[in-house]
Amino acid sequence: MRRRLINSTLAVVLVVIAVFGISLVLVEARTIKEAAQESVESDAVRLMSVVDGRLAGGDRVGPEILREQVAAGRYARVELDGAPDLEIGERPAGEVIEAEVTGDMGERITVRESAAVVGDQIGRAVLIILGVSLLAVLAALLLALWQARRLTAPLTDLADTAERLGSGDPRPRHRRYGVPELDRVADVLDASAERIGRMLTAERRLAADASHQLRTPLTALSMRLEEISGTDDPETVKEEAAIALGQVERLTDVVQRLLTNSRDPRTGSAVSFDLDEVVKQQVEEWRPAYRSAGRAVVCSGKKGLRAVGTPGAVSQVLATLVENSLMHGAGTVALRTRVTGNQVVVEVADEGPGVSPALGARVFERTVSGRNSTGIGLAVARDLAEADGGRLELLQQRPPVFALFLSREADGT
Repeated sequence: MRRRLINSTLAVVLVVIAVFGISLVLVEARTIKEAAQESVESDAVRLMSVVDGRLAGGDRVGPEILREQVAAGRYARVELDGAPDLEIGERPAGEVIEAEVTGDMGERITVRESAAVVGDQIGRAVLIILGVSLLAVLAALLLALWQARRLTAPLTDLADTAERLGSGDPRPRHRRYGVPELDRVADVLDASAERIGRMLTAERRLAADASHQLRTPLTALSMRLEEISGTDDPETVKEEAAIALGQVERLTDVVQRLLTNSRDPRTGSAVSFDLDEVVKQQVEEWRPAYRSAGRAVVCSGKKGLRAVGTPGAVSQVLATLVENSLMHGAGTVALRTRVTGNQVVVEVADEGPGVSPALGARVFERTVSGRNSTGIGLAVARDLAEADGGRLELLQQRPPVFALFLSREADGT
């Protein structure tokens, strides 16, 4: 494209110079010839006036007087009746420019100039025109190079941006070039980059969330299946199978909620539910794991509470807290329910070292972890709580106390 711009610009300039340059040469040559002819005629008329004046006064007409009236390089001849001809200057050879004047007393004056002098003047004029044309071509070439660079460099840059987008680098460059059309393309590419970046972030977040959220119910389901495989009691198998089926249903709910949150993180399906059932279900599901670790998980607090939210999401939040206590805490884990204002609260506490002061409230930020974990669990749990209009907070750092706040049913106790 750069070569095409340069070639097209030079072609236009050359055509303009050729048209106007040739016309200018023709006009200048004609002007020089006419000026030379007028100058020769002027010399002839001037000589005639001098000769007439001398003859009218009865004075002698000599070459020394007439020589001052003839321009250098020209030839003049004065023809007088009854007197020899007077010649001034050297007779030119070849083509000449000539002017002849006849006086009242029969005298005749002829002035000549070599056409070569006029040719030299025309040649100098042509050289000047060619020099100006050459400068015009050089200026046009520099302008074409600048304009081509000004247009092609942004296009190359935009092509690189598009290639980066195609290779998976969605960072917008926010570069503008002072050309409205190119700036419009840059705006579109930057907007596309931001959209692609958001989409990639959402996909990575969905993958990370799915990996973390599915791990907990799958772990619980695996423990139930181990219980089934390790017993021959039909009643125990039946009980554990029923619990496992319930966990499968909750696992399905987790997957559905993940897909819903990936489209709109604030989309909830809040309903009124029995909070005691959710807390009891979590205690029963995690008790085998705690028993294997030589620890206990218990629940206490106010009973008969009804909250507004998504049971599956609340179960997932509590499961995250209980699992964190199992992995990073110590001693007995206690789930306690209480009421504050128009909200119900589920507190999860253990006897471990808790959250370091350096982390504080940042423990809910993604990728922030003080125990070499992924740092996703608490962030996802907070998102789940906020999606139903609740909130998840760290009430106490050492020993740790996390609290899930949910809206209380209007007619609840």
